[in-house]
Amino acid sequence: MIVKEVVSEKLLTLAEAKNILNRIKRARTKEEELRYEQRRALEHANKFAKIDAKSSRALVNELLKLEKMKEDIAIRIADVMPKTRDELRSIYAKERYTLGEDELEQILNLVKKYS
Repeated sequence: MIVKEVVSEKLLTLAEAKNILNRIKRARTKEEELRYEQRRALEHANKFAKIDAKSSRALVNELLKLEKMKEDIAIRIADVMPKTRDELRSIYAKERYTLGEDELEQILNLVKKYS
């Protein structure tokens, strides 16, 4: 696949990517199938997306209201849906700062709200 120009770029949750790929699949005719990469991406999204696209975007928006939250981390949290503090800490492992117990609990409560 040759890409000539990137028109825009936006971070998506896995559930949102799944919706987009399903729309592309429905738009295609029976003679024209999804490309290999698209089929593999759709299989992955079907297997690992834990919540629907609207809920995942709502969770990301709520997470972004928190103080030390970046968009890429919020999306990772929405994709993984961590249930424990250790799972949440592993998402923050590469960051230069650590979260306090109250911040971890606040994030986990938001995740529980959407799971």
